[in-house]
Amino acid sequence: MPNLPSHPVVSPEQWVIERRRLLAREKELTHLRDQVARERRALPWVRIEKSYVFDTAEGARPLTELFEGRPQLMVQHFMFAPGWEEGCSSCSYMADHTDAMLPHLAARNLTFVAISRAPLAQIERFRRRMGWRFRWVSSFGSDFNYDFNVSFPEQPQGPVYYNYGTQPFECVELPGISVFYRDEAGQVFHTYSTYRRGVEAMMGTYHLLDLAPRGRDEADGPMAWVRYHDRYETAPAAAACCHS
Repeated sequence: MPNLPSHPVVSPEQWVIERRRLLAREKELTHLRDQVARERRALPWVRIEKSYVFDTAEGARPLTELFEGRPQLMVQHFMFAPGWEEGCSSCSYMADHTDAMLPHLAARNLTFVAISRAPLAQIERFRRRMGWRFRWVSSFGSDFNYDFNVSFPEQPQGPVYYNYGTQPFECVELPGISVFYRDEAGQVFHTYSTYRRGVEAMMGTYHLLDLAPRGRDEADGPMAWVRYHDRYETAPAAAACCHS
């Protein structure tokens, strides 16, 4: 690994001066993040009118039952299409951060679930390999992934709709996070979805790397270094997009 470029070295007193300047900027960012979070919570909702049914370890279950009795549900749209040998490496990187958060999310009345188009047996085989405990269900045969703009036809006719705009086709699967609310009457509402770099919300490793001298160190491209956590020493970096 190459050394960092030559870096200024200063006295402790000068370092504190520079650090205080950066601290002011960090506080600005914190306040802006808080403001954006308030605006996010103030977004209008969309009532879910379609009946979605998912294949789970307990059998077929509607969207309402994925909440597990809580009012809030967060979905990781995990890129894993029927026929793929493995789930997406970047989505796996996201998922690696999930299990330890589950009790804390539940304490704030938020249920987490991953959803993929791959059949449940395919999902379970990969989940066992990765050692994950979070709930992961299959939308195979459902419109769910297509309705939330994270799955696409194998050969689309023209651009596809993703991240609130049209773009050239990239892959049959793309990543996202969606959030839902279930009221006391059992009605379900879509409150939020994020795509592209918005999914970094799940990537705690990135937040820690951003504090380090080398940062993300991604000169070869975003996430080019990311591998399945059981392959870091023995395999080349896996593709970040898809297995088509």
